[in-house]
Amino acid sequence: MLNPLKLLRRLMPRALGAWLALAFIALSIVLTLVLTSVIERKSSEQVQTNIGHGLAELAMQTSDKLERGMFERYREVSLLARRPVLAEGQPHARRRATLDGIQNTLGYYSWIGLAGLDGTVQVSAQGLLEGADVSKRPWFRNALRGIHAGDVHEAMLLARYLPRQTEPWRFVDVAFPYVDEQGVTRGVLGAHLSWQWARDVERSVMAGIAARRQVEALIVDTDGNVLLGPADVVGKRLTLPSLKAAHAQRHGGYVVETWPDGRAYLVGYQLGHGYGEYPGLGWTVLVRQNADDAFAPVRRLREYGLASGVLLAVLFSLAGVALARRITRPLGDLADAAQRIRAGETARIEVKRGGYAEVRALATTLNALVANLVRRRRALEDLNANLEERVARRTRELEQALASVRANEQRIATIIETAQDAFVGIDMRGRICDWNSAAEKMLGWSRDEALGCIVSDLVMPERFRARSRDLLTHFRETGELEILGRRVERILVTRDGVEIPVEMTLGLAGTGDGLFFSAFVHDISARKEVERMKDEFVATVSHELRTPLTAISASLALLADGMAGALPPDAQGLVDVANASSGRLVRLIGDVLDIQKMDAGGMAFEREVQPLLPLAEDAVAAMQSFASRCGIELSCVAAPGAEAARVDVDRDRLAQVLTNLLSNAIKFSGPGSKVRAQVEARGDAARLAVADEGAGIPEAFRERVFQRFAQADGADSRRQGGTGLGLSICKTIVEELGGNIWFDSAEGIGTTFYVELPLAA
Repeated sequence: MLNPLKLLRRLMPRALGAWLALAFIALSIVLTLVLTSVIERKSSEQVQTNIGHGLAELAMQTSDKLERGMFERYREVSLLARRPVLAEGQPHARRRATLDGIQNTLGYYSWIGLAGLDGTVQVSAQGLLEGADVSKRPWFRNALRGIHAGDVHEAMLLARYLPRQTEPWRFVDVAFPYVDEQGVTRGVLGAHLSWQWARDVERSVMAGIAARRQVEALIVDTDGNVLLGPADVVGKRLTLPSLKAAHAQRHGGYVVETWPDGRAYLVGYQLGHGYGEYPGLGWTVLVRQNADDAFAPVRRLREYGLASGVLLAVLFSLAGVALARRITRPLGDLADAAQRIRAGETARIEVKRGGYAEVRALATTLNALVANLVRRRRALEDLNANLEERVARRTRELEQALASVRANEQRIATIIETAQDAFVGIDMRGRICDWNSAAEKMLGWSRDEALGCIVSDLVMPERFRARSRDLLTHFRETGELEILGRRVERILVTRDGVEIPVEMTLGLAGTGDGLFFSAFVHDISARKEVERMKDEFVATVSHELRTPLTAISASLALLADGMAGALPPDAQGLVDVANASSGRLVRLIGDVLDIQKMDAGGMAFEREVQPLLPLAEDAVAAMQSFASRCGIELSCVAAPGAEAARVDVDRDRLAQVLTNLLSNAIKFSGPGSKVRAQVEARGDAARLAVADEGAGIPEAFRERVFQRFAQADGADSRRQGGTGLGLSICKTIVEELGGNIWFDSAEGIGTTFYVELPLAA
């Protein structure tokens, strides 16, 4: 059995003429159907509007006749209530005869009678209900209150006196107070208007139309109850859009809606508003027609339009086929010539006169292509002779390259597996994709357990997991990750829940969708323990040495100052050397303790907002005596605006930084030179500069200036001594205060150190 898709392909046209004919046919059909559809839609809308307005007009006429009829009955009863012949003083027989005459003349009145103020019927047509008590009947009470018309209701007292019929007797009440010649109310004249008159009104309007157009009329009261209409809805309560629309607007209209029987109807509606003195009872007249019957002309119009469209489409299609054949005949000739060329012929293509310019151009091009094809065929035959040898050689080269790649992959896998450090591969979703045996030993999870797990959930402490996920998301969005290519210290957790410190180097490997992070992890628990023991030892030794050294230094200073009397020159020289050495040793121990506090995070900072210039001036004043002994001119310069520069710093710690910078500048400057401290405000920062005119910092030493125990090689450095910790301490203090420290230096000219701190808000 053929595949439906293959069958469709076989049935599709292959020639250009067939395609053009098909295009003409399709275009003709589409245009014809579109035009027919537009015309048919507009015509259908117009027909529907006409039918709807016709139904609305019928509803309006019926409503108008009902209201006028009620007005006539209303006026008749009103006039009758004023006739003296019905007065109490008139003979009873005459009064009854008058009412009988009215009932016989106007056959719509099923009952008409006069009741006294006590509600007793005094006289009535045919003597019906004479002597009966009607004081509790709504028409009697309403007439005394000024309401003279009552809505439709079934017969109550009269039901047993009236002839039997298939449906219950229903009436509309009209009643007026009876007033004598002196204007005194003597009773109530009431009339029960048979509902049959409403049917007569409906038939008078709908006669002929109902049978011809299958139209039905309904009369609905204000509560939606059907008073008159088809048997399937009489007495039922309706809630329809047409009723809502009739009450919402004073003029009539029409709608298409679905009724309780499940059918769709086109409904015209009109709400009654009374007539003349008659106020109306709020009846709504609905005239409905089944939607299928109402829209039969629309369907016929649609069928006519479709038939016309199909006929036009067929005619246009036949014309299109003929035109397509005429257009494609020259192209068919070219196609035949091309087939001959394909079969191996190399003759020129001849174009008949009168052909299209495009066909002539195509023939010329084909002739050129044939000539070129012959040349290329010869070249291809020459090339094909060596092609197999070249393919075989290239295949051997590819096999060798593939073998080399496989060997490299095996070698890398072996190196990773035998590496001393743990190796973890992490994909772009944060899942583990590689895990060597060193990682199994270090962290406790086997390779099978670790693969596929989220690395942050598996090996990171809870407090770091959210940050790790944020960094991974940031890298996927921006391609930036600060720790890439750097060796950093981190805390990991083993399978047993033990946290261990590690050094980790993170890199990127792979390409495209295979991109992943390669992490080499080294356990530094032993090293951290040794560093902790070293720090404890240094702190202990420093504290133990500081007290006796302070005493020794103080004693030597007293001896050097002559407190024990004049010493022999040789002894004085030895005491001076010992005093200087003990001072350096005390400073070394103090610097070591400061470094130890900084590493342990135990150095306290008591910060407050204060002006920077006075602090710099105090530091310069404290170093004046040292500068004078060294023959150095020391000064403090305030740039414009420096007096207003205020910073949030620890005064003592910043003074320590300035003192250290000034001391270094003095020690490394020759006698007679100048050292200058300058304070200035720059934007949102305050800058303090310490400049000297010394030999400058050697180029090879500049990268290590702020490292611990770093000292430049040279006679001058050795002569001045020092611990090599001062600038490292300065850098740590400045950065803790939120600032930066750097320097500019030129050998033989001098060095300037800069400290920049943010201005206080």
